[in-house]
Amino acid sequence: MAPLFAEFGGAVATPPQRPPGPRPSRGTALSPFAISGDPSGQRDFPLNSRTSLAPTVMYPIITKDVILLRPARRLLAAAPDALVTFSTTEATHRRMFPEDAPDGADDGRLELLPFSDGTETGYVLSSDHAAFNAYVAAFHAAGARSVGELVDALAARGRAVTRVVYTMLLPWAVDVARDRGVPSPLYWIQPAAVLAVYYHYFHGHAGVVADHRHDPSFLVRLLGLPPLAVRDFPSFITDSTDPSDFFHSIYTTTRDLFDALDRETPKATVIVNTCKELESSTLAALGAYEVLPIGPVLPAGDEAGLFKQDDAKYIEWLDAKPADSVVYVSFGSLARMAKEQLDELLQGLEESGRPYLCAVRKDNKAELAEAEARIKNGMVVEWCDQVRVLSHAAVGCFVTHCGWNSSLEAVACGVPMVCVPQMSDQRMNAWLVECEWRIGARAEVGSDGVLRTAEVRRRVEEVMQGDAWVAAAEWKRAVVEALEKDGSSDHNLRAFVECITSDVQ
Repeated sequence: MAPLFAEFGGAVATPPQRPPGPRPSRGTALSPFAISGDPSGQRDFPLNSRTSLAPTVMYPIITKDVILLRPARRLLAAAPDALVTFSTTEATHRRMFPEDAPDGADDGRLELLPFSDGTETGYVLSSDHAAFNAYVAAFHAAGARSVGELVDALAARGRAVTRVVYTMLLPWAVDVARDRGVPSPLYWIQPAAVLAVYYHYFHGHAGVVADHRHDPSFLVRLLGLPPLAVRDFPSFITDSTDPSDFFHSIYTTTRDLFDALDRETPKATVIVNTCKELESSTLAALGAYEVLPIGPVLPAGDEAGLFKQDDAKYIEWLDAKPADSVVYVSFGSLARMAKEQLDELLQGLEESGRPYLCAVRKDNKAELAEAEARIKNGMVVEWCDQVRVLSHAAVGCFVTHCGWNSSLEAVACGVPMVCVPQMSDQRMNAWLVECEWRIGARAEVGSDGVLRTAEVRRRVEEVMQGDAWVAAAEWKRAVVEALEKDGSSDHNLRAFVECITSDVQ
């Protein structure tokens, strides 16, 4: 992840219901932070001196780093005189911002400065458990040292940092900031419900989860949350607590993060990529932290330039399809799909008889070549502009791994979901989609972890033929209102800026 220098209730959340009738037009999708201090310059919006939000510090996963660029730009829009420095590891920085890429706008107020993770190439994907743990340990040490030097260098050239905004898996950023007397709000890129579960887990409830982690249907009761099945908990506290698990170092880093939050006085500030309307009771019960929901934080128009794109033929293909007829499928950019799973998925989509657009990573090309003769109703691409696709009138359903970013984009576009969660927060996100918001269904995988043809077909039909679109349209409206001027998220972002202003005056 990178630094930017700079719900709980037991009742099911239910949006206002429209009477049955034709599906409303979804319209257009919605659109999208660290501050540094330059004592010169005047400020129109509430900052009276150039405020420099320090490096936004990101863990080195390019898709997650892109996510943190979004609030950075949103903050720049909210505070015209703010300065923002975005920082991720050198290897990720080179991939995100190649030398031949056009320079971003933002009138020089957004600075892109990498930090060192102690390697030349960054983490090289491998099945070697020991190598991954060694990288994480080295990253923590080298990252803390390098980010500290970066903050000092910014101060030396008159751009002293007034906030270090950091993301998950970077607990050392808190110490870097504290050593320099700089506040360090956490930018939480998962739902408030996951923040709440982690908080309770690390504050007295680890035992009950550990005792029942092999019983997926066991219900755990946590203060302020409805009863939750173990299968819906984040995988890092059900599967990764064992030192032999590949992601054990992620579990220990998450534990260290909550320890760091506990040391903040009087209480830690956590900026959350959600909005009050989506998780009102959860947010109200998170009294341990100063929580500011500012989301959904959605992509700006120029973000697609950070990725290699297909041509836009898929948009022409969508233009030729009837409204609400297309199934869009994407399981994110991190996971490669096994041949058996890809075959089952494509067969299920074909048997649904509906047109589908399927985004599959380019390293699945060999498997796709074998399946190409069986693709009759669909189009398969390596990459597409997801918000553009979800906003298209032809799209009526999203089959997704339920990453939080993808889930929010679907909510913002009013598209119901078939959820196929795999790891981390995705299981909780699927629970929100299916049980809290009632805008989708969770598909069940077999004991071998494979989503079978019949289940694909069944869940697609359930969502396409059901009434999830009614709730989806209402949740979209709620999100639009949250992001509008004087909406709940807009209000919280402005409150954050005003807090910084009062510190630098």
